[in-house]
Amino acid sequence: MRQRTVLVLLFDGVQSLDVTGPVEVFAGAETAVPGSYRIRTASLDGAPVRASSGLTLVPDGTLAALGGPGGPADPDGRLGLGEEAAPHTLLVPGGVGTRDLDPRLVEWLRVHGPGADRLVSVCTGAIALAAAGLLDGRRATTHWAYCETLARDHPAVEVDPDPIYVRDGPVATSAGVTSGIDLALALVEEDLGRRTALTVARHLVVFLRRPGNQAQFSVQLAAQTARREPLREVQQWITEHPADDLSVDALAALAALSPRHFARAFEAETGVTPGRYVDQVRVEHARRLLEDTGDGVEEISRASGYGTPEAMRRAFLKALGTPPAEYRRRFRPAPAHR
Repeated sequence: MRQRTVLVLLFDGVQSLDVTGPVEVFAGAETAVPGSYRIRTASLDGAPVRASSGLTLVPDGTLAALGGPGGPADPDGRLGLGEEAAPHTLLVPGGVGTRDLDPRLVEWLRVHGPGADRLVSVCTGAIALAAAGLLDGRRATTHWAYCETLARDHPAVEVDPDPIYVRDGPVATSAGVTSGIDLALALVEEDLGRRTALTVARHLVVFLRRPGNQAQFSVQLAAQTARREPLREVQQWITEHPADDLSVDALAALAALSPRHFARAFEAETGVTPGRYVDQVRVEHARRLLEDTGDGVEEISRASGYGTPEAMRRAFLKALGTPPAEYRRRFRPAPAHR
């Protein structure tokens, strides 16, 4: 099995979670399958960098080890990359440091980025890739707060503000912070198979896996959190009990309000009606079961509160434009490539 080198770029103002999240995923995969990944970090001149949180990150070496802008090459020219003259996966994290990138870093990416088998960005790391011309003509995403900036400053990039990550050929870009973990898990699954990726996800106590086309916000994040505690508790109850009776009458009783008062208050504080919120939670719950389990459609329809496969089918067609069976076919993990 080929060992894949993952090279993570470091710079002052980097978002530490953009670095450590994916690194922990690849490191977990290496633990599960020894010899699968070699992880390296590098800064422009090899010096420690200060993350936006104040953490100091010490790189393994300098980008000059691969030659090009940044200084003279190391004697072996490889930054400990073994037989490879370039990394398999080049990962560019985001952070406030991407707002004022060192021109030498951008030039290094322009020269060396195309040599990697896989180019990956987390959060605003997409801005660095775009500045180096590596996203021209490609579809990409970044943190929702910076999608407009990316599109404005780099019109050659097709910016999609909705997904948590986007794959376009050998280039993969992800949205804010934790979506870098989702993308890294998807890459591990592609490289080593679902079982390894699931092992890593369980160890990190995260879901395997949110599909790339999933919106940057879950239902709970997309909707406003209610101000009043009884309504917040109802929101949480809906999320944790999608198969229960979630009618307005039942939810109003949980909040100790009349149905009319509850419906008005819920919409006023969350921005959506109770019925719409329930519909969104149930679709999201069913999607996760289709993606991450082998349960049958009938079982999933009951667990998600639809009662029958036909009711779930209608809900999927309305919300996603595709039936559950087709959704599972499209978004179940692909076989591993060794």
